[in-house]
Amino acid sequence: MDADVIVVGAGLAGLAATAELADAGKKVLLLDQEPEASLGGQAFWSFGGLMFVDSPEQRRLGIKDSRDLALQDWLGSAGFDRLDDEDKWARQWAEAYVDFAAGEKRPWLHGQGVRFFPVVGWAERGGYNADGHGNSVPRFHITWGTGPGLVEPFERRVREAVAKGLVEFRFRHRVDELTVTAGVVDGVGGKVLEPSDVARGVASSRTEVEDFALTAQAVIVTSGGIGGNHDLVRAQWPARMGKPPEHMISGVPAHVDGRMLGITEAAGGRYVNRDRMWHYVEGIRNWDPIWPMHGIRILPGPSSLWFDATGKRLPVPLFPGFDTLGTLEHIMTTGYDYSWFVLTQKIIEKEFALSGQEQNPDLTGKDIKAVLGRARGGATAPVRAFMEKGADFVVRDNLADLVRGMNELTVDKLIDLTDLERQIVARDREMDNTFTKDLQITALRGARNYRGDKLIRVASPHKILDPKAGPLIAVKLNILTRKSLGGLQTDLDSRVLRADGTPLPGVYAAGEVAGFGGGGSHGYRSLEGTFVGNCLFTGRTAGRAAAKAVS
Repeated sequence: MDADVIVVGAGLAGLAATAELADAGKKVLLLDQEPEASLGGQAFWSFGGLMFVDSPEQRRLGIKDSRDLALQDWLGSAGFDRLDDEDKWARQWAEAYVDFAAGEKRPWLHGQGVRFFPVVGWAERGGYNADGHGNSVPRFHITWGTGPGLVEPFERRVREAVAKGLVEFRFRHRVDELTVTAGVVDGVGGKVLEPSDVARGVASSRTEVEDFALTAQAVIVTSGGIGGNHDLVRAQWPARMGKPPEHMISGVPAHVDGRMLGITEAAGGRYVNRDRMWHYVEGIRNWDPIWPMHGIRILPGPSSLWFDATGKRLPVPLFPGFDTLGTLEHIMTTGYDYSWFVLTQKIIEKEFALSGQEQNPDLTGKDIKAVLGRARGGATAPVRAFMEKGADFVVRDNLADLVRGMNELTVDKLIDLTDLERQIVARDREMDNTFTKDLQITALRGARNYRGDKLIRVASPHKILDPKAGPLIAVKLNILTRKSLGGLQTDLDSRVLRADGTPLPGVYAAGEVAGFGGGGSHGYRSLEGTFVGNCLFTGRTAGRAAAKAVS
């Protein structure tokens, strides 16, 4: 045997699993097809958002949360409807993760030096009944240092294990098969790719140098999802969300290709819930791209007016930040794969944040002075850069010029000035009273009852066409690929299961490739702040379970 355990994928789930194995004294080979510069995978690029339940940060802000409320929200969002089959283990993983988020998760991370921004975000607000989709309370905790700050302690643990001789990195090793002997997976085979010195996230060479074959008592697959493979996204696009988009941009690097899903399936593992996926509708083309078709997600506050490609305002409750997949499904019924925000300078200064660590240098760099500047007002430097250089932004002093600029961005030229003005004026009339029938206005006023939103996330209510709030801004929003919610079906020990429900001997899976637990612990929808956290939870579980299983 070349090692006790082989871990395939050096993202956050792989690092967490490897760290646990090394703590148990096991010898580990950590493989990845990318160069060492990409250690940490997608999590490094993330905002580092984590769901906690009844945290000190929540309590300081007057938020009353509980395990029961969080589980109610999770199940209302997940909509598990395959409980005798594909959702059997996913449902159990969901409950286990909520227990983790309400219990051990925060002290476990805190004990490793991870700290959190004091203002808790309110993502995926829902807007339906109490037992429907969405977070009833703010739960989105931003890691101090964003994605790199979350990756750091796990990378540190693994590098310490490398120094002790317990872990060996094998970068540029692309796994093409799981090897099976007498029904038991006992290793991996594939190709060594030529050395590459490209920067993190940049597409690397696929030139093959030589074959490799490695053996171990167990293999843990932590290779991520499918978001960088648009052909696979379209192939698995669910009919309930209409025709697959012709145009998408990528929220993940090209190496997030889904290869290990098919490879593990070929070895006997079961891939379930492949029709469930999580893509964003507020994507903008990166003016300074790192990977192919690189897109950034706007993390919007609730005030921007949202229009479809034809200039019709989106229906209730499809407001910014309320229901990602509900909005995606609606947009795909329009016959177009893009939509528009229309807002003011006053709104963008208060409400626009951009997802990703590189778009938040103050939080990533742990710059307290710069972070405090967010409360003083003004758009952040990355947002200003998109306003000036972004291909999807139109900034004008009046509505007629704004509409002209919007139509110049598309070949369709569907926005009618008279109709758009009618809808905006109707909305603006509702601002003359503190009461209204416009539910978006009710929602944004309600949001400002939460101190965190009032401080840094929700602009004071105002008329869109008020010149004092200008200039006017329109943003063309693209569909941004991000997460696959289905994956390899696993039991609560992260063992990959076969079609008959029995474990595939020798194989574990964690992170996105396992549907964040059980082959789809999110069900149909995510509450946000639950992706990198579930990579940690499932990676930790897989590492501990494999450590116990190998001699």
